[in-house]
Amino acid sequence: MTILLTGVNGQVGFELARTLQGLGRVIAVDRNALDLRDLDRVRSFVRETKPSVIVNPAAYTAVDKAEDEREEAHRLNAELPAVFAEECAKLNAWFVHYSTDYVFDGAKSSPYVETDAVAPLNVYGETKLAGERAIAQSGCRHLILRTSWVYDARGANFMRTILRLAEQRPELTIVADQFGAPTWSRTIAELTANMLTQIAAAERNKLGAFDEHSGIYHLTNGGRTSWYEFAREIVRVWGKEHQTRITPIPASAYPVKARRPVNSCLSNEKLAATFGLAAPDWLRALQLCAEQA
Repeated sequence: MTILLTGVNGQVGFELARTLQGLGRVIAVDRNALDLRDLDRVRSFVRETKPSVIVNPAAYTAVDKAEDEREEAHRLNAELPAVFAEECAKLNAWFVHYSTDYVFDGAKSSPYVETDAVAPLNVYGETKLAGERAIAQSGCRHLILRTSWVYDARGANFMRTILRLAEQRPELTIVADQFGAPTWSRTIAELTANMLTQIAAAERNKLGAFDEHSGIYHLTNGGRTSWYEFAREIVRVWGKEHQTRITPIPASAYPVKARRPVNSCLSNEKLAATFGLAAPDWLRALQLCAEQA
């Protein structure tokens, strides 16, 4: 099959460019090859390449800036996936798109399941939800993979910020009353590749087995932690615990423009039931990331 992959310079896109090799011909594009803000060009590019699968990790992810750049966030998080979905519907192609825990308000005390009511607290979450809805309305075969707290040894993310600041400051104050599951980008990429492998095998055998499973799935590393505990484990795993002290603070002591959910935990039970996949615990994934960096 032919796979069109966007955002190859991002955390998830970089890992996908590796894991999707072997599944077929991968057309990997960055912003120089395809300006994703030019929706007419995007539509033309899809029609020229005629992919069997579009995998779209590209997104507007600056959560606080989105409060002031709503139009830009909406274009990349809602309008772009709508175009991809419409073209996939015409090609009978699969569309794999990544969404976020921020579609929820975080008021639930237990992990969110795919059917829980959505209520985003910020513009970023609103635009990602709009993208989800546009994909569903297109009628294309799709996998919308909601994830949370994504990090990697490359790119801009919480883990790399903590490692950088640990070299500069004797103390870091980190929010301790927001909870979720840190998710390594390689976990996301490898499980995505596994899902597509299963779908491709079913289609080669003309089983059509996965058409009925088109929809939303939660995909995170396992377990639950706070930003504070995550930061503590980052400096420990990377051997920097003697360089800086991590101090817990409430979210109210760290004001930001965009509101964040208190609970960002997502249940992966649907993913396990449908595809037989289970991600490693978040701490094990962090250790693997450090070992392989």
